[in-house]
Amino acid sequence: MGLIQESDIATEAQTAAGLWDAYAGLLSNQAMILAMNSSFVDPLLQYETQLKIVELSFKMAFAIPSLDKVKEIGKNEDDQEDLETSVDVPCLGALAAELSLLCCHADPSITQQASLGMYHLLCIAKCQNADTAKIKSTKYNKPGSHCFLPSPSDTEFLPKILQRDKSKIAQSVGQTLLPRLLTDFVWSLLMRLSAPDKTTASEAATIVKLTLEYYAHKVTMVSKIVDVIYKQLCGNVSPILKQVMLRVITLLTRTSPKKVIFQLMDYPVPADNTLILMWQAAGSESSAAPLVLKTILLILKEKPEATEERIMGRRYFSLDTTNMMSMAASQALCTLLTIHSYKKAVAQFFPQLLMALIFQLFYTSNLRLMTEDRTIYARDALRTLLNCSGLQQVDIALKRKNCWNQFSQPLFHPHGVYLVAKTLSDYNFPQFPDTLHYLYQLSVKGPRRSEDKVTTIIFLIELLNNFFKDPLPEEFLALLRNWVNDSDPAVSKLSLQKIASMAPVINEIENVCSLLISILDAFLSQDKTVVIRALMTLRTLLDKLDKVTYSSLCTRIACSYCPLMYHSNGGIRTMAIRHFGELVRDMSQYTEMLNDVVFGGLVPLILFLEDTEARVVKACKYTLEICTSEFKCSTSYLLKDEHYSFEQTVLNICNNLLISHQKYITDLISDTLGFLRSSRTYLRRGSVILIGYLAKLGGHLLHRDEIEVMLEAIGRVLWDEDPVIREFAEITNKIFTEIAHSVTSSNIKRSFRRLFNLIYIKKLKPLYNYDLPKDLTGSPMGIKET
Repeated sequence: MGLIQESDIATEAQTAAGLWDAYAGLLSNQAMILAMNSSFVDPLLQYETQLKIVELSFKMAFAIPSLDKVKEIGKNEDDQEDLETSVDVPCLGALAAELSLLCCHADPSITQQASLGMYHLLCIAKCQNADTAKIKSTKYNKPGSHCFLPSPSDTEFLPKILQRDKSKIAQSVGQTLLPRLLTDFVWSLLMRLSAPDKTTASEAATIVKLTLEYYAHKVTMVSKIVDVIYKQLCGNVSPILKQVMLRVITLLTRTSPKKVIFQLMDYPVPADNTLILMWQAAGSESSAAPLVLKTILLILKEKPEATEERIMGRRYFSLDTTNMMSMAASQALCTLLTIHSYKKAVAQFFPQLLMALIFQLFYTSNLRLMTEDRTIYARDALRTLLNCSGLQQVDIALKRKNCWNQFSQPLFHPHGVYLVAKTLSDYNFPQFPDTLHYLYQLSVKGPRRSEDKVTTIIFLIELLNNFFKDPLPEEFLALLRNWVNDSDPAVSKLSLQKIASMAPVINEIENVCSLLISILDAFLSQDKTVVIRALMTLRTLLDKLDKVTYSSLCTRIACSYCPLMYHSNGGIRTMAIRHFGELVRDMSQYTEMLNDVVFGGLVPLILFLEDTEARVVKACKYTLEICTSEFKCSTSYLLKDEHYSFEQTVLNICNNLLISHQKYITDLISDTLGFLRSSRTYLRRGSVILIGYLAKLGGHLLHRDEIEVMLEAIGRVLWDEDPVIREFAEITNKIFTEIAHSVTSSNIKRSFRRLFNLIYIKKLKPLYNYDLPKDLTGSPMGIKET
């Protein structure tokens, strides 16, 4: 036992000494090379000496022990452990590539030596691969055995089967080498494809192809390999080598589709013939089709950009080559979608491809305005998608409608999206269920870009119009409610337009109140076109709404109209005022419920009678006639154009208010005060007149602090830039001064005066003499005064 231990110690010491000598020798050789680099030795002599040192160092590092010594090393566990914590040889893959070519040499002696060298190299590779070693060790029956080398019988014929058998070489190398070493193996052989020796190039091509048939999944640096193949294909290569290299692209796509696709997208647009051949090769692997299309869809989410350049003071736009992958993806689809093996995958991803290409059409149409690029790859890809999906008639119909030619114009895009959706619906495209489901998911999650939302909604609404009867299912109504108040005005208007189309079935909608309230919220939009569309939509729905639901919301709706009655936009003012009147007319049987709201809108209705826009004035007269009739005040005669007088109308209304609705006078004065600061002259002038009459009639209802506020407000108008307003302000100020003086009298007098005003009501006569008609004898007012 002691002798055995001494023997083991001696062996280990010998091995350690040998490793140390080798390591020291390598360091010495390296030092010599570095020293010669900085010496004044003749360059030719220096080169030859350094070459010899390098060759010597290589032999020291890659010295292959004898077969007997290798067998002896692997007999005990300690030696086996040393083999597993050994340093990886970085050049092993490249060396395997060279040996694989020599194994196919025409000279039998070279083949024999090369196959023996390949055998030893594979043995070293097995020892480096700890995982492979553990798997192999389980195959041996002897317990405790850790021998990784083949049995003696296998050793005799293993080198022989590596001679000129490319399939066995590829299988042995692919199975044994680690991924990074196998990558070096493949890479080295690819570099030999362009070798002047056609035989060598052909042998390298065959071995690469055979290796990747089964072990492409172990290869790294896929993008770099694809790039090398592209550059070689762009050169002058034989048809046989071209087919081999394209087959390599196919095999790499099978296991690493994402890496291959991204590399193929990185070349300039438009693609040249070589790149199209590579696309076809990538598409010939049907098993990778779903992953290829997923990768392309991922790229299509991006949008091409244009960069601005200034030359001699002028602006120029050019395509940003760093972000052209989406255009390359569109062009690639023109090739991939036509491949028969992709038919199943295309059917699976039809909705995603359809919408992604429509989005790209919008991006590129805007881009072409700046760059003057006339190529529309997304359009061509979309047409290809339709034709390869059995929708040839849809493509023909869209061509007949000149849709494809006009899609390049950004302003046409919304209508183009509508045409595509409409035409697909007209032909009952079988992909409808999947497309609708995808659009719904896209709408719920929200498209990646805000501009995509408009396209999505146009498409979805058109599908709903053609395949669903109103009212829509609740899940789609929920989308419409949310879109009404979207930050994008175009989205809001599309939703409101669709909601308006459901007016005939409005009473069948379960949550109709929430739908109407969402429209009221749109009145607050900063975009005037949204407000106008909301007003029109609401009025359309109210015309069909049942009275019970209508009455439950009438007060809230009326209150929402009031702020819009003095909106800065004349069109909105007109619609709000007219719709307010129509609501009061519709709810005439609920007068008591609406009294407060009607009087809340009375001030703008009166003041905007003086509006500079005729449509606003006409709407005011229409609504004012409806409202005043509700509190038994007839203004129809005074509001006719031939008899119209602003002051006379105000006087008539105020006299009637004093008779039947005194409690509202104070609130009306307060509402009118806000218009004294208006930038519009006619509003300041009208408010001074209206306040004067209201105060003259209801001054006894005012408190001292209210009068002080009103005196202060009128006092500012005394300095107005308009002389007519200053003149009228003097009259109104005098009225408030008189009221203030009466308030300072004793409480007994004040109480008596209030009681007197309640019992004895005296109608007023004109105070301002503003735009009074010359002849009042024919009017009801004139008859009374006479």
